[in-house]
Amino acid sequence: MMTVMFKEENKAILEALLFVASNPVKLEELSKIVSLTQEDTGELLGELKAEYQQSCRGFQLMESGDGFYLASKTRYAPYIQKLLQDNNSNRLSKASLETLAIVAYKQPITRSEIEAIRGVKSEKAITTLLEKELIKEVGRKDGPGKPILYGTTKGFLNNFGLNHISELPQIEDFEESIKNIHDEDKITNF
Repeated sequence: MMTVMFKEENKAILEALLFVASNPVKLEELSKIVSLTQEDTGELLGELKAEYQQSCRGFQLMESGDGFYLASKTRYAPYIQKLLQDNNSNRLSKASLETLAIVAYKQPITRSEIEAIRGVKSEKAITTLLEKELIKEVGRKDGPGKPILYGTTKGFLNNFGLNHISELPQIEDFEESIKNIHDEDKITNF
């Protein structure tokens, strides 16, 4: 049984670890670093999560398939957007977003297959996505020239708040939304 002082110190250590981690940290790794059982570490993480939810803090403790991480609360998104709106270095162009969506839904996919879907060259968009570590080379396709196959990364999942690629919205949902938008336009635009 942990004393209150010991518990608070270990929660502070876990908080510090999660604060500096650039990626989610697995329970096993956190347990090993703080020299506690996974059960005790999980209990402390649960307490931290509850404390963050009950207090007026700008961040929360999140858990994904890859582990635990700290993230800003969604209700503060407008303020964060104001801070980041001038920072274009993290923004993706329309071409990069289109390319990323194609890779996410059709992976593994080659550059020529992406270009066939988009109808334009995609080399620059692919390079940008590789540099930002949102996609990666996942192999080679059998056939002439053995073209590179691309797929999404864990960074992609983390950036979009997904645990698994299967959590992407279904394409049919988009098609229905677009149809509804066009139907509304017909009603409002005589």
